[in-house]
Amino acid sequence: MASAASAPPTPNNLKRIVAASLIGTTIEWYDFFLYGSAAALVFNKLFFPDSDPLVGTLLSFLTYAVGFAARPLGALVFGHYGDRLGRKKLLVLSLLLMGGATFAIGLLPTHATVGTAAPVLLTVLRLVQGFALGGEWGGAVLLVSEHGDARRRGFWASWPQTGAPAGQLLATGVLSLLTAVLSDTAFGSWGWRIPFLLSGVLVIVGLWIRLSVDESPVFKKALAQAEARRAARAGTAEKLPVVSVLRHHWRDVLVAMGARMAENISYYVITAFILVYATTSAGVSKQAALNSVLIASAVHFAVIPAWGALSDRVGRRPVYLLGAVGVGAWMFPFFSLVDTGGFGNLVLAVTVGLVLHGAMYAPQAAFFSEMFATRMRYSGASIGAQFASVAAGAPAPLIATALLADYGSSTPIALYVIAAAVLTVVAVGVAQETRHRDLTDVEPATTPAAETGSAAHSPAADARTV
Repeated sequence: MASAASAPPTPNNLKRIVAASLIGTTIEWYDFFLYGSAAALVFNKLFFPDSDPLVGTLLSFLTYAVGFAARPLGALVFGHYGDRLGRKKLLVLSLLLMGGATFAIGLLPTHATVGTAAPVLLTVLRLVQGFALGGEWGGAVLLVSEHGDARRRGFWASWPQTGAPAGQLLATGVLSLLTAVLSDTAFGSWGWRIPFLLSGVLVIVGLWIRLSVDESPVFKKALAQAEARRAARAGTAEKLPVVSVLRHHWRDVLVAMGARMAENISYYVITAFILVYATTSAGVSKQAALNSVLIASAVHFAVIPAWGALSDRVGRRPVYLLGAVGVGAWMFPFFSLVDTGGFGNLVLAVTVGLVLHGAMYAPQAAFFSEMFATRMRYSGASIGAQFASVAAGAPAPLIATALLADYGSSTPIALYVIAAAVLTVVAVGVAQETRHRDLTDVEPATTPAAETGSAAHSPAADARTV
């Protein structure tokens, strides 16, 4: 029987919580993806003008990858305080950091104005973006997962995941509109700044909505019980959440990292690298490439909740495995379609790729949330997701661009994604199914004494505690 803490909230309250998480994640992903699109289209000329065009693109993607390098640090810091102070407070902070950094990018002087200081400043702001996003994802999905109806957790928790395609849709849409109405000279001179400056308005809207929701009831109950245990032990402190995660959930962290490989790598190859490949190797116009990602992102947004609902019926693992196998199998047809240079084929290639990606991304929120204990869930889910991004999404466009430069062919890029898919299939294949778990029961088999490092043992040592 579900506990009171896990009882379904009222429909209106749950919808407000889902909306708050979705809008916040949309804004943060808009900021993050906007940088990726700009890195592929204009940053090579604005911040690395002395380089060969393809080398400039590589350097541009290198600053793009730097943002991923900061995400594990964000996961550690936000996870720690999110497990100690609550999900809501940290989500507000992450939104402020991300929005502020993005707005500042829109004000940056270029290389032509301040020389080498321009790419340095760009890199610093990208680090802030990555730090903020590293803490955003875990809090957003947990706020919904810990509020939602356990029977439909996969569906409800998948809605914050739609923030990624929604942010991609918004970022690509704004850039596509600007490139359509502005000349290349005007866009390269000042037009590229507009979507970054718009982030300031979006952040105000996101904060207004996020501040209106309540803290997770599951977390509040766990916090109250933890405080009662500390009082009973005369103030003995609990171990840091990250220490508890690595002690009790290290296998789950490895599973989450492996599960992220195909999902993360395929996404950035399909949405970011494709802007380079389609325009340089397939002879597609910049506008057509942006529009193909725009259309595919709309479909991606629509299918994610459907995949999440399916995971409630058949389990997280089967849906995730379907996506990993599908993405791997699609890579050679994907590049073959893009190579034709036809807009319809380009749309088909990107859309099918993102639909298959959605089968991994949709159940991921519930899957990762269900792996970890309440008092270490923010840390566990964030560490598993964000540490993987350093090896997966961070270098994906960079590796793909380097492979293209070295081999002049899409074949090694397709094999790169297929290898990631194999790794994900192995990781998810050895994982346990989590669909039926009550989040208030997914706790480490420890005693309070064990949590504080004491050697004491009691008959309750094998009981699950909040």
